[in-house]
Amino acid sequence: MPLAPRAWGRPALSLARTEQRRTQTPSVKCPLFFFFFRRLGEKQLCVALLISSPLTVCSQCSVALFRSAEGLKEKDTSEEQAASPRGAGGDGQNLVTEDVTVVEGDVATISCRVKNSDDSVIQLLNPNRQTIYFRDFRPLKDSRFQLVNFSNSELRVSLTNVSISDEGRYFCQLYTDPPQEIYTTITVLVPPRNLVIDIQKEIAVEGEEIELNCTAMASRPATTIRWFKGNKELTGKSEVEQWSDMYTVTSQLVLKVGREDDGVPVICLVDHPAVKDLQTQRYLEVMYKPQVRVSQNYPVQGLTREGEPLELTCAAFGKPQPTDMRWLRVDDEMPQHVVVSGSNLLISNLNKTDNGTYRCEASNAVGKSHADYMLFVYDPPTTIPPPTTTTTTTTTIPTTITDSRAGEEGAIRSVDHAVVGGVVAVVVFAMLCLLIILGRYFARHKGTYFTHEAKGADDAADADTAIINAEGGQNNSEEKKEYFI
Repeated sequence: MPLAPRAWGRPALSLARTEQRRTQTPSVKCPLFFFFFRRLGEKQLCVALLISSPLTVCSQCSVALFRSAEGLKEKDTSEEQAASPRGAGGDGQNLVTEDVTVVEGDVATISCRVKNSDDSVIQLLNPNRQTIYFRDFRPLKDSRFQLVNFSNSELRVSLTNVSISDEGRYFCQLYTDPPQEIYTTITVLVPPRNLVIDIQKEIAVEGEEIELNCTAMASRPATTIRWFKGNKELTGKSEVEQWSDMYTVTSQLVLKVGREDDGVPVICLVDHPAVKDLQTQRYLEVMYKPQVRVSQNYPVQGLTREGEPLELTCAAFGKPQPTDMRWLRVDDEMPQHVVVSGSNLLISNLNKTDNGTYRCEASNAVGKSHADYMLFVYDPPTTIPPPTTTTTTTTTIPTTITDSRAGEEGAIRSVDHAVVGGVVAVVVFAMLCLLIILGRYFARHKGTYFTHEAKGADDAADADTAIINAEGGQNNSEEKKEYFI
């Protein structure tokens, strides 16, 4: 039965009280309301706002009252409103809002804006369709909601200390004809609670494989874990476990360690939108065999010649530090005149019988290593020294055998150049001396030459006559002499 016209002429408050007394509806227990009615086809929308204490909204403004011939009916329309699409209201939609992403514990700001305001009522509802703010009035008792700005064109509300329970859709409603509604979604991010690296072995031995596990607990969404060894990124294997709305991620890294990894940090880094630069690290501790090196103290440079001294020093580094170090001669006994003092070996007077390979051995709890020094004794120096070599050693793990003469090719080449230059200089000097001696010799031994001029030869008619006329002038040949120097 349709509503009587006179019923619409009654004050809204009187109508509400009359119907409450008649029907004794248990869901409407508010002492004082304002009702705003708008005709929506055959439905009437009721927005009830309590203005007396305690401040609540009866039935969360989700009760639509329908009047019929049989009395007052109640119908919950919350499902119908939740099902309405975002931005409902047709082509004349004036409401604008944005989704909000916030980290747990931070502040979220919800804004309901009206593009073309006509002074219509704006209200904000939570995911349970409870009114948070009706205009600038907060019916909800949750004090975490605070009014930031209110005007005819905007309702802006802040929510402090956000938790996961606050996540969901929040509805902006504009009471126009027809009413408009739009929703904004609050997404809550939860950073990892703990970030821990577990290592299979606290102390590893060189060449072993160790397993490391990094766990990021109780995050939302699931984190991404990255591994680094020093500055080099490594690849791990991750597993994700979900507990309720939270995620726990565990990443496993298998690493083969060497001596160069001792003291190097292994870093577990988390990529998550709720946190930046979250990482933890563990320093590797690797034990390894000694690294042995033999160096020549004397002679500092040059050759190991017969009659001269030789001093060698053995240095060993390892983890743990080597405790046992000794010298020996490979494939032969150590000469009697060789003096070994700790890591030093001294031969005061070298001779040809000292030629051979001398080895320094060092050991620790992990293992044993050695380095070899090959000695070659040269003859004593002469006026023009022959090509020689310089003794050097290089050491690798576990065994190093180095021919000390092989490293002296540069010295041999430099000596050869010097010898060749000296020989050329001597030859040039000898040629100059020879030229000077020959010059002085020819200067002291002069040659004598005689010239016989035929007297009367100039008057002769021909050569025969001149020769005949000249025969009589031989006696005067001593009178003219010419000397050639």
